[in-house]
Amino acid sequence: MSQFQDLKYKFNNLDVFGKIIAVNVIVHIVSFLLRVLKLSGILGYFQLPSGFSDFLWQPWSLLTYGFLHADIWHLLFNMLMLFYLTRVTGNLFRHKMVLNIFFLGIISGGLLYLCIANLWSTNFFDTDRSILLGASAGVSALLMFVGIYMPDSTIRLFNTFTVKWKHIALFFVVIDLVRILLGDNQGGYVAHLGGYLLGFYYAKKLQDGSDIGKSFERLADSFMNLFKPKSTLKTVHRKKKTPKSSKTKKEHNTLNKQKQIDTILDKISKSGYESLTAEEKEFLFRAGK
Repeated sequence: MSQFQDLKYKFNNLDVFGKIIAVNVIVHIVSFLLRVLKLSGILGYFQLPSGFSDFLWQPWSLLTYGFLHADIWHLLFNMLMLFYLTRVTGNLFRHKMVLNIFFLGIISGGLLYLCIANLWSTNFFDTDRSILLGASAGVSALLMFVGIYMPDSTIRLFNTFTVKWKHIALFFVVIDLVRILLGDNQGGYVAHLGGYLLGFYYAKKLQDGSDIGKSFERLADSFMNLFKPKSTLKTVHRKKKTPKSSKTKKEHNTLNKQKQIDTILDKISKSGYESLTAEEKEFLFRAGK
């Protein structure tokens, strides 16, 4: 088995969350190579621009920006958080539902970023050259979802102390708000807030018995079905034949004879044998033979 085939085999054996992490790593390696080859302009088509008119020319970037990262540390932190959060949620919820939260968090973070950049009355962040990239909004959505829906769930950090996920979520929300006020990477932390809001709303609705990600899930399934190979099997339709009567003439006569006998016997039981007519007595006599 070649090294490529070995890597392909390992990738195929990963769960869906492991594959997402692997894809993020692969995309980061490709991004690095494009920068080395002076082809980084290609990446601009997949980063989310702050200008709404620019976004209209590349609407797919509302999702693809979540697979691009600024540097190795940005990638490492997001993938590490994604790994732990999906281990917590993946054991308790449907994998597709966890994916709904993650991807809807990325979309919500991107939408809030676009809204602030284009609707805010002042230049909240440098919209002329601002772009958004990273899976942080999706990770933030999962973090808030866990913190709200299962607040007492815990994680053991560095094998030394245990922390509840709700406290971790609260910590990051406060830190992000402070960084926004300080003007540090405002666009990125605004996207985090979009993810937090999605995660909070998703958890609250799920507690009420409603999964708000169902429509998105159906849309994603329909999109993925476009890339599945169509079956070569042919469906054959045949007209159902009307079944013929299974009763023969002899069986029909036997059934009628039995009905006549039952009628005569019923008459005897009610009125006695003497009440029968000559024909009925003759019929009963022949039947007895």
